[in-house]
Parts: sequence; C-alpha cells; structure tokens
Amino acid sequence: MGAGAKHRLVFVDRLLATLVHLRHATTHDVLACWFSVDRSTITRAIAEVRPLLAERGCTVSPGVRLRTLAEVINHLGADGRTGIIDGTEIRVRRPAAGRKDRDKFISGKNKQNAVKTMVVTDGAGRVLFCSPTKPGSCADITHARQLGLVKLLADGPAVEILADAGYQGLGAQTGGRVITPPHRKFKKNAPDWYEEMHERQRKAHSSRRIRVEHGIAHLKNWRALARHLGRRDHMSDTVQAVAGLLSHQQTADLTSARHA
Repeated sequence: MGAGAKHRLVFVDRLLATLVHLRHATTHDVLACWFSVDRSTITRAIAEVRPLLAERGCTVSPGVRLRTLAEVINHLGADGRTGIIDGTEIRVRRPAAGRKDRDKFISGKNKQNAVKTMVVTDGAGRVLFCSPTKPGSCADITHARQLGLVKLLADGPAVEILADAGYQGLGAQTGGRVITPPHRKFKKNAPDWYEEMHERQRKAHSSRRIRVEHGIAHLKNWRALARHLGRRDHMSDTVQAVAGLLSHQQTADLTSARHA
C-alpha cells in the first residue's frame, strides 16, 4: 500500500474547490471553512487539480481538444477557418523590492505590474488556445515569435490570422497569412480621399477582429484572471485551465444551439 498522508477530500470535492477558486477567486481560508478542512488541505488540492485542468486543452468538439499552438493552426487549416490572435494582460502583485527582475513585469502599455498571454480564437470568438504567460514588458509580436507562430504559419497549412497593430511585421514573415490593420502612408496633410479610404479599411478589419475581444472578455469574467493576488508561478496553469473550461462551455452551448 502507498505511504504518506491520505486525502481528506475526495477528488470531486477537490475539483469543486478548484473550480470555485478559479471562477470566483475565493480564498483558501473561505474554502477551508466551507469544506471543514484545514487551509493547507485546500492549498494542496488546488495545486494538484489546477495543472490537470490546464493539460486538458481547449475543446472544439465533443472528444476533440487542442493543446498546442501547432494543433490550433492545423485545426484552422483543415477547416479553412479564420483565426484571430491578441495579447491580454492580467494584473499581478509587484515583485519584492531588491529582486533583479522586478521591472520585467511592468507593462509598457498600462504602466502596471502584469503578466501577458496570447489568446487565439476562431472567427466566432470561441477560445482555441491560451499561451503560457510572459512578463508584462514582453511585446505582443515578440511573444508570438517566441511561441513559434511564424514558423508554424510559414511551414503549415494556408491559414488566415487576423491581428491588431501590435503584430505588424508578421505579415511579411508569414507570406501574408497574418493580416494587420493597414499602414498609414501619410502622417501629415493626408488627402481627404486617403483619410476616408484608410478609415474604411481600418473599420472593416476591426469589425472582423473584434470577436477575439469578446473571447478575452469571457476569460476575464473568471475572477482568477481579473486580477491575480497570489503567486505568479501558477499563472500559466491558471490561464490555460480557465481557457479549457471556458472552451468546453462554449462548445456545449454551440452544440445545444445546433440541436435546438
């Protein structure tokens, strides 16, 4: 028989405690009172279940899940669908004074301590992938390159990926598969016809790309991603666990709507 301390919570209770913690950011102390156990029991339960949820990946159909960016690109290419990418930031606690990497988490955009993840959705806004987190100072385009997006698009199937201006430059590196807002050719004294054309093109691109913002908004409805007050070490697992749970819900809703 195995040695060591036995679980005081059955697996279903450990899973429930983890889901409540992720959805409502309920503290471990409150959950310990709810389940009538010690706080350390809840902490251990969440630490065990959270990585399991993160490893499940994002559900795209019953029994089919996407776990890597390569699988997402292949899925979009096989179905001829458009993907949308965007980076989102999650506020975190500031590192302790004296740490050499303290300034790495300061976002250049929002001027706050944050971690960043790249979100991929389909054209309907359904979450397909959330990347492991990076410090907030990492640029969106740098993060995409580090994830291998350029190589996957250059060597993989023909896929159309919509992105915002933070990814300008990827289009040339991927043979035009990453589509970003049009560059502005006139910085000053632009003709009226050009202003009208540029604004029309910008709005057309924005209206197609807005679905990823809806997907990110659904992610941020989970309080664990609204603002994280715990350790930053677990943020990658937290983000990917929430993405997997949300995608499962979105797929179930879509399946029910089709049956109805």
